[in-house]
Amino acid sequence: MSPPSSSYDPGLSVRGAGRVVILIPGMNGTGELFYRQVPRLEASGRVVTYALRDDAESVDVLAADLSRIVEAVAPSGRATIVGESFGGAVALTFALAYPRQVDALLVLNSFPYFGPQFRLRLAIGGLTLMPWGVMPLVRRLTAFRLHSRHTHRADVAEFIRLTSSATRRGYRNRLRLLQQYDVRDRLAEIQVPTLFLASEEDHLVPAVAQARYMADRVPGSAMRILEGHGHICLIAPDLDLARILAEWRDS
Repeated sequence: MSPPSSSYDPGLSVRGAGRVVILIPGMNGTGELFYRQVPRLEASGRVVTYALRDDAESVDVLAADLSRIVEAVAPSGRATIVGESFGGAVALTFALAYPRQVDALLVLNSFPYFGPQFRLRLAIGGLTLMPWGVMPLVRRLTAFRLHSRHTHRADVAEFIRLTSSATRRGYRNRLRLLQQYDVRDRLAEIQVPTLFLASEEDHLVPAVAQARYMADRVPGSAMRILEGHGHICLIAPDLDLARILAEWRDS
């Protein structure tokens, strides 16, 4: 494992008090897309967001970063870990490497392995050749694949604005990390309470099929389908992650 980069600044945001919930961002890596969920979560706990490094050599490095964040923000040394999409890969890797730091695990629209791999190669090639300034236009043209009728037009515009701060280097690096990532054979080792959430209308990842695959292999885990939602669902006004977590804990 490579040592942490001296230039890496996770940009920690810590709000609220109580049980710690750490939100791992998806491919954009900034953590800013949790803007709807943070106020709801901080009403009943301590919610933490952060940015992923752009230069990680493996998902294990990102898991080690998260371990240091748990040490810094969680007095008990444990936290509820929430990973969205690419962040779900980090969350699963973290739960395998640092189980004693995980109070509970929630994985949203994610996967234990990304296939087919040729899609990753095409995406990496496209990001390498494409002028970065046209990325906002690409996001507008592909909005139908990422969002659903639950997400308001203003939130789609906010998504485009917030993701504009993500770097080409970060996107490309995270796609390359997915070429190495595969925890399918280790899912049975996860021994923490785990909930898999899957958007019914996810056109980017076969989220429902992937969630079922993982739930069948992670002991004692649960699964919930988010009806009518798309891949980028946490910015939808009617999706309340705090309520979902509370209902799961109560059950």
